[in-house]
Amino acid sequence: MAYKGLRRMLYQKELVPGQKIVCGEVAERLKMSPTPIIQALKWLEIQGLVRHETNRGYFLEPISLKELEEIYGLRELLEPSLIPETVKRIDQDGMKRLKKALDEHFSAVREFYLKERLFKNMEFHLTLASLSGNETQVRLLRHIFDLLFLKYGGNLPHGSSLDSVDNEHKEIYEGIIAGDHKGAQRVLKGHIRNVKKQVLGIFKRMLEERYVPFP
Repeated sequence: MAYKGLRRMLYQKELVPGQKIVCGEVAERLKMSPTPIIQALKWLEIQGLVRHETNRGYFLEPISLKELEEIYGLRELLEPSLIPETVKRIDQDGMKRLKKALDEHFSAVREFYLKERLFKNMEFHLTLASLSGNETQVRLLRHIFDLLFLKYGGNLPHGSSLDSVDNEHKEIYEGIIAGDHKGAQRVLKGHIRNVKKQVLGIFKRMLEERYVPFP
């Protein structure tokens, strides 16, 4: 319960990157004792979201452009590598699952509630990866998305770039259905690179405007 409560606070931005976590205040807000809060913070520390400083307490890790670049670099290596196995293994049920994920992303992408767009974007990518049958790499990808959501807010580009996201998802889907793993890989790599460039640009401007030093 403490772990879920802290995750919810991170997701809702009640706790923000760089902030010191006052265990007593968090415990009071979640209506529990400090002990389970500290245990939950240790779990978050393992995930790279929190750090502990001796005699100072727990802090949320600050936003890092270097970390963001590494996250998207890992996605660029990981996700396209699963495409050949996805194409090889996909059956009628898998095609329906992927089409459902694509349609749900399209239906959410123009809604006002941005987080719905982010969730459906993530679900499309996770569905695509899970169809490869590689459970270990899918777990790693889930952790990557977890970090993006809890620390960086999900990172879906805004505005006109949503059109390109739609088109790239559609091209990836069509490549999978056609059995063109090389084409689907090419589009997916380009898609991740495009999102990476836009997201890094957004965060760099945000940090510069706030005069916050970043790695």
